[in-house]
Amino acid sequence: MGKQFIIAIGREYGSGGHEIAEMIAKDLGFELYDRAILDGIADEKNIKIEYLEKYDEKPRNLILSRRIGSFSNSIEEVMAELQFDYLKEKAKSGESFVVVGRCGESVFRQHEGLISLFITGDYESKVQRIMKKYKLSQKEAAIKIARHDRSRKKYHNYHSDFKWGDSRHYDICVNSSKLGEVETSKILVEYIRKRMEE
Repeated sequence: MGKQFIIAIGREYGSGGHEIAEMIAKDLGFELYDRAILDGIADEKNIKIEYLEKYDEKPRNLILSRRIGSFSNSIEEVMAELQFDYLKEKAKSGESFVVVGRCGESVFRQHEGLISLFITGDYESKVQRIMKKYKLSQKEAAIKIARHDRSRKKYHNYHSDFKWGDSRHYDICVNSSKLGEVETSKILVEYIRKRMEE
């Protein structure tokens, strides 16, 4: 078995980051871990998937939660820890994979084979993409983007020791609006392959 690589992809909402992650995983022949890991957790823990989806990548509710030492009654926090543990177990197997969100760049920060990417996009491009994808008005799309990015930022910043989207903590930050999802994924795959040759 060769060296293990973990490709962690953070993304702004509407940037096409998830689609780019799918292309990268397919090109490299790696497993993709995203929202679908909830299925695995639901099976393992015998929990309804709908319940897990409700708290997926959601920031902790400070009003309704409390932490004492290492114990927390926050459902959002417990949910995050379940996902982090799931990903760590996958990493223990030695397989290389792509993980979308879920603080992958923080969870595997000390891993020698970590390659961390952050996908951003031009605001107008993101709005147009969300309008088309969900058949929303411009105003509705803008509100949806702001809400999702605010939630992702709070989630990440709570579970990480660096700020979401801070370019100093990623190997590459790229604006997918400039070349589109397909070309952006090709460039990122080329970069990853070069890293894998080292």
